[in-house]
Amino acid sequence: MLVAFVFGEVVSQYPIHGGIYPWTRRLWGRRYAWLAAWVYIWAMIVTITAVAEYGSGFAASLFGIELNSTSGFLITLAFLLVALVINFTGTKSLARVARIGLAAELIGVIGVGLYLLIFQRQQGFDVFFNSMGTEGDGTYGMAFLGAALAGLFLFYGFEACGDVAEEVESPARRIPLAMIMTILVGGVSALFAFAGYVLAAPNLAAIVSGEDADPIPGILNATLGEVGGKIFLVVAITAFLSCVLSLQAAASRLLFSFGRDQMLPGHRWLAKVSPRTKVPTNALIVASTVPALIAFVVFLNSTLLVPITAFAIIGIYIAFQMVVLAALRQRIKGWRPAGPFSLGTLGYVINVAALAWGVFAIILLAVPGSSGNFATDW
Repeated sequence: MLVAFVFGEVVSQYPIHGGIYPWTRRLWGRRYAWLAAWVYIWAMIVTITAVAEYGSGFAASLFGIELNSTSGFLITLAFLLVALVINFTGTKSLARVARIGLAAELIGVIGVGLYLLIFQRQQGFDVFFNSMGTEGDGTYGMAFLGAALAGLFLFYGFEACGDVAEEVESPARRIPLAMIMTILVGGVSALFAFAGYVLAAPNLAAIVSGEDADPIPGILNATLGEVGGKIFLVVAITAFLSCVLSLQAAASRLLFSFGRDQMLPGHRWLAKVSPRTKVPTNALIVASTVPALIAFVVFLNSTLLVPITAFAIIGIYIAFQMVVLAALRQRIKGWRPAGPFSLGTLGYVINVAALAWGVFAIILLAVPGSSGNFATDW
């Protein structure tokens, strides 16, 4: 939320396509912006691949397809292609599918979470205050920081609201609010979902020990039944498709913005906009083709999916903090945000806190090593 507040002030003054790139360019300069955008572009593209890859497992379960490297690769390509076709039709179609995806996410996350919480509770609420030995030989504080990684995997993506700023009415006012609401809705829904899964788990000890490495399908089948599980899969696939769609759109606008400022090879081609749909079609092709190529690499070596996903997350956090650092640098030089969204006298304090939190988050994401034991690796 601290980062979103800083982003809100920046986008309110600079509501321009591309998000992180135009913000850092105006806050610091061309070279700094090029570096920030280069990190962010690759992080976004890799994130598109990761979301489509993980969504393929849900699609395979729904249609009874055996999930292997070939089927996973083909379903991933299908996700990318369907999202590309929808994005080609224009911003209105993107907005409709995004709304459907949001509804699916709310139903699938909050709805299922509440159902499990109220009607399928197998554990007492005291389980939330029992570490069940997760700290091992270390301290509870280290176990807590390890668990906090879940939040770091959840709370990003809100910045994508700013990537399509030039296609939004009154962006200087609406985008900061959209960023804040994205985090609030995501936080509440995640809280209900996690609480529901924990309380409905029939064998929580097996999950905590690692014996049950993928507990969600088992919990859903035990609580929702086969039909309910299928309905949940439909909802989940809709949410995954919506996410791929939105990420493609955000990445394409960043590539378009980068190309429009002649910051990439082939910039004229990337900066072209369809006269009919008003979307950067060439940039969209890149935002779909490169993830497909990465998916092919994962098809050749499935062990690469985890490090690829890790890069996506930490890359986005680094790009975030480059914006936060640039904003703090400008504040020190006397910058006063001129957009309608302003933090006023709290801006400086929030900016410093956002930078400190972001640096710590990057360290936290990078610490776990070869043993997989957070306390030991720390």
